[in-house]
Amino acid sequence: MKAIWNNQVIAQSDDTVQLEGNHYFPADSINKEFFKDSQLNTNCPYKGTASYYSVDVQGKENKDAAWYYPETKKGYEKIKGRVAFWRGVEVVND
Repeated sequence: MKAIWNNQVIAQSDDTVQLEGNHYFPADSINKEFFKDSQLNTNCPYKGTASYYSVDVQGKENKDAAWYYPETKKGYEKIKGRVAFWRGVEVVND
């Protein structure tokens, strides 16, 4: 799987976990040069508290476009620390 933003591959892995229609990429599969920590946190009653990254490629920012769960609630350990995308980031099967 590949995650693409602004015509740039920002993550790539053959080891994603699919949950609720999202592919969660291993943390070491993202191209960290394109990711900036965000101040946003949201809470899911099932999975836990999500933290976010903004994605910046060639000067174009996609605010809070990636999220991950540093810690998960019981039953969701398989996505702990993995990164998923939204807000126009295209996730495709390569």
